[in-house]
Amino acid sequence: MAQNRRSKSILDSVGEEIIRIITPVSICMFMVVLMVCVLNTDSSDSASSSVPTIATIAYTETGSDSWWDKLKGALLNSLVFVAVITLATFLILLLFYFRCTRFLKFYMGFSAFIVLGFMGGEILLFMLEDFRIPIDCITFLVVLFNFTAVGVLAAFMSKMAIFVTQSYLVIIGVLVAYWFTLLPEWTTWMLLVALALYDLAAVLLPVGPLRLLVELAISRDEEIPALVFEARPVVVEDSVSNDNNNNTRFISTEDTELSAPLIDHRITLQLNRPEDALSSESWSLERIGLGSAGAIKLGLGDFIFYSVLVGRAAMYDLMTVYACYLAIMAGLGITLLLLALYEKALPALPVSIALGVLFYFLTRLVLEVFVVQCSLNLLMF
Repeated sequence: MAQNRRSKSILDSVGEEIIRIITPVSICMFMVVLMVCVLNTDSSDSASSSVPTIATIAYTETGSDSWWDKLKGALLNSLVFVAVITLATFLILLLFYFRCTRFLKFYMGFSAFIVLGFMGGEILLFMLEDFRIPIDCITFLVVLFNFTAVGVLAAFMSKMAIFVTQSYLVIIGVLVAYWFTLLPEWTTWMLLVALALYDLAAVLLPVGPLRLLVELAISRDEEIPALVFEARPVVVEDSVSNDNNNNTRFISTEDTELSAPLIDHRITLQLNRPEDALSSESWSLERIGLGSAGAIKLGLGDFIFYSVLVGRAAMYDLMTVYACYLAIMAGLGITLLLLALYEKALPALPVSIALGVLFYFLTRLVLEVFVVQCSLNLLMF
């Protein structure tokens, strides 16, 4: 009877759970596309290209290079970037293993401060220049500092309303994704493919850094200090079911303070039975799965690279944006269904990025030619 009640709750809430994670992803992608359409000028491009980044440290793409040179350079850039990400992830794993959680939280808070303060400040300057909004430097610095400080506190250092925390996480994703769209075209596409493959290996391989990090957090029953977007659980209720043989009581203990992360901890107590308590490992696995025991968690990196793909598509035309958006949503839906099926951490990039890149080139090389010819010949389809 308890298993029937549990299965019913999963089936009843899976749609709302998916909507609660798809909505912020869609908002993030929409904001990046809007910023690309508004701020994609020669001044912003030149300002970004003058600053060297890790993604372009091995090769700087120029218009005079041949396609073969661009391909080799983009591949080299992506390998260097993935190598740096891998080393950084193993370093975080090492620090988490030695319980340097406070240091990791301060590091993540500092990263959020850099993103909101410096990246956000420069993008805000671009917007003020484009829309010709007069503002003095003192007011600008005060507003920017307050905006950044609240964002850092909302993400790590304080307990705030879950809506504020989620909003700032989306803003951080938008800012980072916009800066990634300013990378050279060949490097951007190669980087997306390389990161999708890295995500697949890091989560599924036995020695993958992300898998080791998740397993370590499960064994300790601790939260990983990272920029992770978490949707609130759908089902929040107390229920008691009686059976002839045994009694099963579902006790919902939810945090009364709206802070991140907020998970509806459901503890199942089997009365009058020796196996009444759930093991720590199975309960923790449910916390990172999909269902009544916890909420869906999506790394902020997934937000960023979904948005990078549609932002790069927006530099071509809006038809490719629609195609890439639908492909990414389809891939995310497939990943979430697999998450509900297997109830363990899964990589969110591979399916969506593969479908997004495939649909981008199909739309650009096939669908656009078809639509243009139909329009020129006044054909309706």
